[in-house]
Amino acid sequence: MSSTYYNKRKRPIVITVIILVVILIITKITTSKNSGKNFGEVLQNIPNESILGLSNLITNENEKSQDEFLTKLEKMNSKFFQLQDERLKKLERQNELLLEQIKLLKNPPQQSSLREKLVYLYPYDPTVKFPAYIWQTWKHGLNDERFDELYREGESQWAWKNPGFVHELFNDDTSHTMIKHLFKQIPEVIEAFESLPEVILRMDFFRYLILFAKGGVYSDIDTYPLQPIPNWIPENVLPDELGMIISIDTDSSSPDWKSESVRRLQFCQFVIQAKPGHPILREIIANIVEDTLARKSELMSNEQLRLTGSSNQRSLEISKWTGSGKWTDMVMRYFNDYLQSSIFQKITWKEFHDLKIPKLVSDILVLPVHSFASEIEIPKDGKIDDPLAFVKHYSAKIWKTT
Repeated sequence: MSSTYYNKRKRPIVITVIILVVILIITKITTSKNSGKNFGEVLQNIPNESILGLSNLITNENEKSQDEFLTKLEKMNSKFFQLQDERLKKLERQNELLLEQIKLLKNPPQQSSLREKLVYLYPYDPTVKFPAYIWQTWKHGLNDERFDELYREGESQWAWKNPGFVHELFNDDTSHTMIKHLFKQIPEVIEAFESLPEVILRMDFFRYLILFAKGGVYSDIDTYPLQPIPNWIPENVLPDELGMIISIDTDSSSPDWKSESVRRLQFCQFVIQAKPGHPILREIIANIVEDTLARKSELMSNEQLRLTGSSNQRSLEISKWTGSGKWTDMVMRYFNDYLQSSIFQKITWKEFHDLKIPKLVSDILVLPVHSFASEIEIPKDGKIDDPLAFVKHYSAKIWKTT
């Protein structure tokens, strides 16, 4: 039998005892020969133990009732505030969705340039935090048996090491759908995306587009996170100071570097962290759109864009069209535009040559090569000896298999 049920049974008995005691007292008063005596005298004749016991009994019952009432009241208040909290969170989510829909419905002025349309749709606010998103792309879905186990492990680690982040994996179809949704007010962006002749070109373009619209981290599927994303920012740098985090990709000392890459020193774009609307992303998107549509306009009516030449020539063309060569040019252009970067000196590749520690230039944190392309073995105990090793890149050249 529960204690609650026992207390409910006990309460009527106690009340009955109290009533009987009161009746006995009254009876004693009325039947006494000295009934004319003062009531106070009669009370004095009642044993002190009885009065004290009765008083304690009444007091205890009052305290119990008050405690039970307060407990019930606290439970009711707690439940009320919990329900209110849930309602507020629901309203906040609905408000966010509504604002997002309003944002997507608004159309830029008809006479706006491409860059003006991009700014209008996704303005840059440097004061916001880095959004907690992780974006990845691959031709196969997670449940597809063709999803390489090496990539599957890395994909799962991105989510596991960064709890609280939204982690999305896009394939060719879903990435296309996402771009049509995010840029439906700028049809030339969608046209350029659909006109790119190779999957690797669309994968490159997609990373810039999703980061520009949503912000967060983009990472190629052939990567493995060694440390959580918040560890990327040094203790002496405030997140508010940053708009983007990138890393060196190649830093060649070979006299034949032109046969291997577009630029002697290049920034990687297989891992990027950015705030939405960043000017570098806006510029590379506009540049790719203009370049792609210009190439398309030169074709005969039945022709389509395509890559030609040897494997190395194709690789260099990809780098110049959408890849790390183009990305490096846009980053360096931003550094040398003092109106945007607030840097009043010429910035060249030599500023980043043989970089060993993170370097803050304007609002861009540039990391050494080994930060996003670490060659260390993945430790079984999870302990990383190199504090600047954040991501392992398998450099699988996956574009050759797409």
